[in-house]
Amino acid sequence: MTTTQHPKPCLKWAGGKGQLLEQLEPFFPQELAQGSIQRYIEPFVGGGAVFLHIANTYNVSEFYIFDINPELILAYQTIQKNVEDLIEILDNLQQHYFSLEEEKRKQYFYQIRSDFNQKRHQINFESYNLDWLERTAQLIFLNRTCYNGLFRVNAKGEFNVPFGRYKNPRICDRDNLRLLAQLLQKTHIQQGDFTECAKFVNHQSLVYFDPPYRPISQTANFKSYSPNQFNDFEQLRLRDFFTYLDQKKAKLILSNSDPKNQDPTDDFFETAYAHYRIEKIQAARSINSKSSKRGKINELLILNYSLMPANRDG
Repeated sequence: MTTTQHPKPCLKWAGGKGQLLEQLEPFFPQELAQGSIQRYIEPFVGGGAVFLHIANTYNVSEFYIFDINPELILAYQTIQKNVEDLIEILDNLQQHYFSLEEEKRKQYFYQIRSDFNQKRHQINFESYNLDWLERTAQLIFLNRTCYNGLFRVNAKGEFNVPFGRYKNPRICDRDNLRLLAQLLQKTHIQQGDFTECAKFVNHQSLVYFDPPYRPISQTANFKSYSPNQFNDFEQLRLRDFFTYLDQKKAKLILSNSDPKNQDPTDDFFETAYAHYRIEKIQAARSINSKSSKRGKINELLILNYSLMPANRDG
């Protein structure tokens, strides 16, 4: 294990696992600590909290991150390729933002948001170019200054989170961005469906799936990371892919909601993953407009391996 300074997520992402790392740790396979896991693969990387934790804590030589969201992958690739120019743009955005009074900050936020949305169809997401720098800077700016720091889009794919009233948001975190860029030098970054990772998976791989969660109620349906909907058909397609990778002898972990928080008779995951180990951890419900409904709820961890007594009783 290493103890060097390490990067934190540069974007806040709905469903981020930063607050759950301590609970997740005992469920990691023993092979991770033993050094026999050579590849860490995350098909729904989001903010990357688990990816960054494993990169900092364990001796893994190769990292592969994927996401269906092209804006997110563009940002990671920009940080990987040209972090210093990105820092310069972010620093200018931050200085200008801090020079404004609150009402002017609000106007500036909506100006940036409008520009971000209008230019969406002009961006070439396939190959790196200088437009990516402004795109990534705007994404980070909006993420740090919008309400609740979330990335959410409407059915048209437009970023639609309103202004957030933060006094001193850290728009340009130079040190963290440089640390992240250093780690990304040894990371394969790709936009696409979760199945795109298959060709990189072998028996020395750990794959962590953190898909859009199955909603535990009609009002808890928050899937707007991209215009695509991750319904029960998609959940079962993911189950089939999980089974396929299991046959490759990779170590697999999958997070999802526990339907029994709302309906004790809902056995969706117990049925879908009947041949695998299912554990429960507790998480704070953070995406709810009513503070009275933000208490602790159960989440599921689905594993394709047994846990040693040193990791977990049972």
